Amino acid sequence: MKKHELSKLYLGLILLLLFLSSCRTIQRDLHISSLDESTKAELIEIEETIVKLEFAPTESLISETRRKINSLSNIPDTGFQALLSAWSGRLFLLEGRANEAQRELGRSQTRYPGNWVSEILSSRLERDIQRRLAIIDNALLNYHETEGLGELQIERGRILLEQNRFPEAVASFDLAFSLLDDKTFYQENYRFARDRAWELRNIGEAAESRIMAIAAQDGISWLDLLEITQTETDLLRFITAGRNWSNDEIFNRLLERSFIPLTQDITLTEWPGNNPQSNEIVLRSGTAWFLWHLFAENRANRGFLSRYSSRYANIPNARSPIDDLPLDSPFFDSILGCVEWEFMNLPDGRRFLSDERVRGSAFLEMLRRLN
Repeated sequence: MKKHELSKLYLGLILLLLFLSSCRTIQRDLHISSLDESTKAELIEIEETIVKLEFAPTESLISETRRKINSLSNIPDTGFQALLSAWSGRLFLLEGRANEAQRELGRSQTRYPGNWVSEILSSRLERDIQRRLAIIDNALLNYHETEGLGELQIERGRILLEQNRFPEAVASFDLAFSLLDDKTFYQENYRFARDRAWELRNIGEAAESRIMAIAAQDGISWLDLLEITQTETDLLRFITAGRNWSNDEIFNRLLERSFIPLTQDITLTEWPGNNPQSNEIVLRSGTAWFLWHLFAENRANRGFLSRYSSRYANIPNARSPIDDLPLDSPFFDSILGCVEWEFMNLPDGRRFLSDERVRGSAFLEMLRRLN
């Protein structure tokens, strides 16, 4: 999707937010805001815990949160109990008890129709993904409060990501994060989903199912890497010359020409005797080697392959600019080049973290920067 089209998505969501804010129903806002601060804090604590549990569930914390919810069931406030019931339903879903979650949804909607927690619970209970999105979109169109808008946009982003509508998912996540700056746990838990949507934003719904499957993987093999490169770019034409070769054959030819490193251990200064296998998982070190060699080949300038090591060789007492990259590593030029040309980054600003896996979606983004 083009930049101006993505900007239009943001504008539409912001206008929707302004419209909803101007149409706020004061009576319902006051009903919830009438709770004392300590009681509100109890709900936010439950919200934060359940959001985190949905990413990393543990039986002990689920049980502890269930006890917490039960201990608050005697607070005499209809609005509070409506929200508490909906959160109880979200927790029942984590426990695998959908019938109890459905029961709590009914209680929540009866006590306080249309509250944002129950709308999300209703969407989670719906199996059809189109209907799930319709529930959230309808909730946003008819919502009359400011509280809960960010959470509804988070849910919308989740569903759009499942539907492979990546630019729209990015827009929903980014709007949600701006609305939820006081609830940083949403960014902490959903940043990965947002970034994956960003990496995949140019694929589109019509992408080949195989490429979509690879892009969704948290780790890819050399064959996966080559399939993405061959399908999404023309960067391998110097090998194939347009011929329809298998990825295994391309792998072997690239291995012969040193586009595939014999090891991915950046600390080794001598190559091992055994060749890598095509189904081996690619690490960040191997990715940098492949991308930098591909870059040099397509620029018709193999001088790039020794560009940085030759410079540092003439500096007395030189130190590597990347904390975990040895100056004498065979990967020095590839990693430094990929970082300088922004094909890859330093995840923590100091280290390359060469032994980490590469997500399929992240590799797609790297290829686009190179291409």
